[in-house]
Amino acid sequence: MWIKICGNTNLEDAQLAAELGADAVGFVFAASPRQVTPDQVASITPHLPDEVERVGVFDSLDAEQIATVALDVGLTAVQLHGEFDENLLSRLAERFTGGVRIIQTLHWIVDEPDRSASPTTRTPAAWLAAQVNRLAHLGVARLLIDSKVGAASGGTGVAFDWDAARGAFACAPNGIQLIAAGGLRPNNVAQAIARLNPWGVDVSSGVEASVGHKDPQLLAQFIRNARNSPAS
Repeated sequence: MWIKICGNTNLEDAQLAAELGADAVGFVFAASPRQVTPDQVASITPHLPDEVERVGVFDSLDAEQIATVALDVGLTAVQLHGEFDENLLSRLAERFTGGVRIIQTLHWIVDEPDRSASPTTRTPAAWLAAQVNRLAHLGVARLLIDSKVGAASGGTGVAFDWDAARGAFACAPNGIQLIAAGGLRPNNVAQAIARLNPWGVDVSSGVEASVGHKDPQLLAQFIRNARNSPAS
């Protein structure tokens, strides 16, 4: 089970996540209460173990801006958190030439689910399955499924409908790595894994003592419970 601890704003939290066994740490460059600057992240990444992935979360559609930040601060992956843009994916793939992974976020709208449906795919689950297949054909291997509540996407502490999404996770094409996010906490991550059987999980607010600052006990419990889940 791949585990990402997102929303890091300081070296101590990022180092602790790595020491406790996280596979990746995330830094939010998108608009957020946990937003960080390139200078902040550049002061953190050199002090992390080489095997720990460093993921930057972006809502920009400017490929050059994203690539410049990623390469300057030592990211190993970028997570695209805005609306899906095929041209952006193509430009970043050319810019990174495989050196930096790309994770595309897909938002499950939890308060107004009909908005995530098109005329031909009327449910959020059908929309998700269609998007997963579309992105698989475009060569995007990692997809993060997160909750969207109103104007906020990510860090809301609200889970999407795991039972409804189960089929879309189960039917993902071979080689696609689906990451579950949104509302995960130490006391429900094992349940989410059991329901969805994702490739990975991502948490931010669910392991915080306050916004942008991790709680060491919650962090340890989350990683332990995710790692020990039967489905993992």
